[in-house]
Amino acid sequence: MQDNGLIRNFQTPDLPDEQIFTDPADAVEHLCLLYDRATGFLSDAFRRAMVEGQPATGFRAYYPEIRITTTTFARVDSRLSFGHVAEPGTYATTVTQPRLFRHYLTQQIKLLMDNHAIPVCIRLSDTPIPLHFAVAAQSEVTVPQEGAAEFILRDVFDVPDLSTTNDEIVNGTHIIGPDGVRPLSPFTAQRIDYSLARLTHYTATDPKHFQNHVLFTNYQFYVSEFEAYAREMLADPANGYTSFVSTGNIEITAPDQEIPPTLKQPQMPTYHLKRPNNAGITLVNIGVGPSNAKTATDHIAVLRPHAWIMVGHCAGLRNSQALGDFVLAHAYLREDGVLDDDLPVWVPIPALAEIQIALEAAVDEETHLSGFDRKRIMRTGTVASVDNRNWELRDQEGPVKRLSQSRAIALDMESATIAANGFRFRVPYGTLLCVSDKPLHGELKLPGMASAFYQTQVARHLRIGIRAMECLREMPLERIHSRKLRAFDETAFL
Repeated sequence: MQDNGLIRNFQTPDLPDEQIFTDPADAVEHLCLLYDRATGFLSDAFRRAMVEGQPATGFRAYYPEIRITTTTFARVDSRLSFGHVAEPGTYATTVTQPRLFRHYLTQQIKLLMDNHAIPVCIRLSDTPIPLHFAVAAQSEVTVPQEGAAEFILRDVFDVPDLSTTNDEIVNGTHIIGPDGVRPLSPFTAQRIDYSLARLTHYTATDPKHFQNHVLFTNYQFYVSEFEAYAREMLADPANGYTSFVSTGNIEITAPDQEIPPTLKQPQMPTYHLKRPNNAGITLVNIGVGPSNAKTATDHIAVLRPHAWIMVGHCAGLRNSQALGDFVLAHAYLREDGVLDDDLPVWVPIPALAEIQIALEAAVDEETHLSGFDRKRIMRTGTVASVDNRNWELRDQEGPVKRLSQSRAIALDMESATIAANGFRFRVPYGTLLCVSDKPLHGELKLPGMASAFYQTQVARHLRIGIRAMECLREMPLERIHSRKLRAFDETAFL
């Protein structure tokens, strides 16, 4: 073990050498074997150390790795946005919790094998597994804070290293090392482990419950409607949904099962209406503000969802709008500030046709309006997101002039952040908002107005979002994941 110039003896688990696979399921099974033995080795060593005291040696285990090598420039299907590499070379990625990602890994490895007619190599990487992540899935094991144990933890085990836990790959700033190996996946194992831990903390649900279709909202009112819809779906198994998970990992499988109240709500209460292979819908109440929106999407992105959509409330900026009208975002004015260092404001955030069509079709289905008549209750255009909840209290000349020049039709604090992070993380995104106030025209969000608005619109708005996700679920994955989201030199994995 060598850290900060110190060289120490360490023990490692006895694991198989690298192996070549032509079957994706077998490759993933071997990833599981390597990971389980590595984390089991660290967990056992940690338990002994906590009982017996300072060990005589250190303990180290490594993340497993997927590696491929291609030697041809042969083109694959140019319609595909993922599942292939652009040029010859060696590509690799570290892997964590392969059982959690089994379906995703099998799918991505199969695409590589099919598109390039090559096997994959499964081996140990040279990246140590931090102890905190190795025991994260074991609720009965708690790693003490620095100084709480009878020995210095980092003298014996590897601990999380934020200097190597970053977003350089997705941000396009990754530098290829001297060995010439390029990234195969948008996230490294330690970056994924970091986010999985954060997700558990912020949402009070286990990452295994998250579904591939994620709805974000900025109001708790949508939660009760989501639970009501979930119970309705569970009443008939033909709907395909298998269970509903509430905060605290409380899972019900029948419509009449009770969910005990949660004494302490997490920062971002999250609920999951589950289907096999994570094909259901997750609802996250991110609360108010772009910081929460960034935090949630930063971490959910590592689960590689198929789409996420914002269904929240907004201020209508046009006098022709009425409370309860819908806004379908076609563009975003980004004045939230939270992503400027990772995604400069000069980067355009395009609307994605597949998401827009699904949302528009869902509005038609729920409102029974279409074509020109749809304009009675919905506008499309630019949505502005700001970082000041009380923006209307400022001198109106500056904000209002910019909003008018941008042709914005609505304003909130989260939508542009969610869309921009979707663009950054290559997760298809969309926004359908509901007008809850019109501050520029004297209609403020007051208690009486809010109550009437919520009673008439929340259920319909949420069902539009759900219907859009169900529509997207029926699309082939290669259609949803637009080539618009892919950079010049992309990772093969989605």
